[in-house]
Amino acid sequence: MALITCSKLSIGYEREIICSDLNFTVEQGDYLCIVGENGSGKTTLMRTLLNLRKPMAGEIITGDGLKPNEIGYLPQQSQVQKDFPASVEEIVLSGCLGRKGRKPFYSAVDRKTVDRNLERLGISALRKKCFRELSGGQQQRVLLARALSATEKVLLLDEPVTGLDTEAALSMYSLIEKFNKENGLTVIMISHDLEASLKYATHILNIGEKIFFGTKDEYLAWTRGESAEEAGVGAEAPAEDAGTPAEAGAEPPAEAEVQHE
Repeated sequence: MALITCSKLSIGYEREIICSDLNFTVEQGDYLCIVGENGSGKTTLMRTLLNLRKPMAGEIITGDGLKPNEIGYLPQQSQVQKDFPASVEEIVLSGCLGRKGRKPFYSAVDRKTVDRNLERLGISALRKKCFRELSGGQQQRVLLARALSATEKVLLLDEPVTGLDTEAALSMYSLIEKFNKENGLTVIMISHDLEASLKYATHILNIGEKIFFGTKDEYLAWTRGESAEEAGVGAEAPAEDAGTPAEAGAEPPAEAEVQHE
């Protein structure tokens, strides 16, 4: 069974529906990028997946024993978060809160989880530093370590490279890809960077006036107005006739940047 299944899902806030009839699944180990125009409902969808908003219609079904407190979340940073007066260790440790229940103190297991994630993100030396004294790239690594402390299954990220320079952004993408491929972590990421989405994702969900869900190859075919069959997606390449090379596929169009919510 899929980790997450959305069926005939409508999302919005108060009484206003932003996007309706969303149907998609997320399997263990998938890397799903959510793209779409400004105001299309990407962040609202993520908050609905996190149970921070109720669906306006339809349903979200979780499988494989996935519990709400087993989902890590890296939201867009606000200025208040950037100036938060806490140590790196304290912030990463707070990622363990969701699974503590009524226990008042952090356990030895929680602290080992923090040690491990500080090391995985290469920020062990920063553990006693104040969060607001760090660079933007270092802050995002801390927040990613916090999200990883909450989960070993599913990680939700809302524009994780916003405000980072090119080097820091590439480093962040590389880390997320590593956790997805090497650790089997399922990733759901909102992105306005279509080039990166097509490079790293296994699946694309486009929401807005037009809705699409499928593999990235199917997405490219969709943007060209082709069906999967016409584009040869998922089918074996035709055998070449003797002395006649198979026709080369059409070049994909230039990738345009997709704005985000």
